[in-house]
Amino acid sequence: MSQHRRRAHAKRQRRRGGSFLLVTTIAVVLAVGAGVLVELHLNDKGTDPAAMALAQIPGSRSAALLEDARQTMILVDSASKTLSLVGTPERATSPAISLPSTSPGSAGTDVLTNMPPPNPGTAQSIGFNMLASFGFATSQWGCLDDLWNRESGWVYNAENASGAYGIPQALPGSKMASAGADWLTDPTTQIKWGLGYIKSIYGTPCGAWDHEEADGWY
Repeated sequence: MSQHRRRAHAKRQRRRGGSFLLVTTIAVVLAVGAGVLVELHLNDKGTDPAAMALAQIPGSRSAALLEDARQTMILVDSASKTLSLVGTPERATSPAISLPSTSPGSAGTDVLTNMPPPNPGTAQSIGFNMLASFGFATSQWGCLDDLWNRESGWVYNAENASGAYGIPQALPGSKMASAGADWLTDPTTQIKWGLGYIKSIYGTPCGAWDHEEADGWY
């Protein structure tokens, strides 16, 4: 073999050896790096196994890169253990609904006390139609209906053992004579007297109903 050919052969051998060494070094670095990542999750205290592994690798650019990666993993691991809640979710709430007033004497648009007119020809219809003549709004009808439903069921001859009589349960019943001589049998006379009594004592049917609910009588 000529000297020129021997030199070329030696040069190729050196190149192959260098490539093998580079591949081997990269494989070792990757293997050690994988071991470092595993150890970082398995070992939270004591001697850092990654630092020990790196100490066994000769100084090189690959070792420096691996060291940078190790430091980054340490920072990420530390940050994940110090997360804190900086805010709490707020519960969605529905807007407040404003209901109409239920105070005595409120306007006829009060949906809480406003009721449709009763059937014509009934005692309830007489009472509903008399509200305006005593200055009561139609919104007072619900209170009046509740009041006299409880007291007498709107029955003109309803009588209580105490002596109360008629739709408004006047005590004694003879008080209703001031509204008409037919107070014993005429619902209109009884209702007229009852509305006058409510106005003079409680102001409105809702005022009388409030007292009825609180004390059981009016």
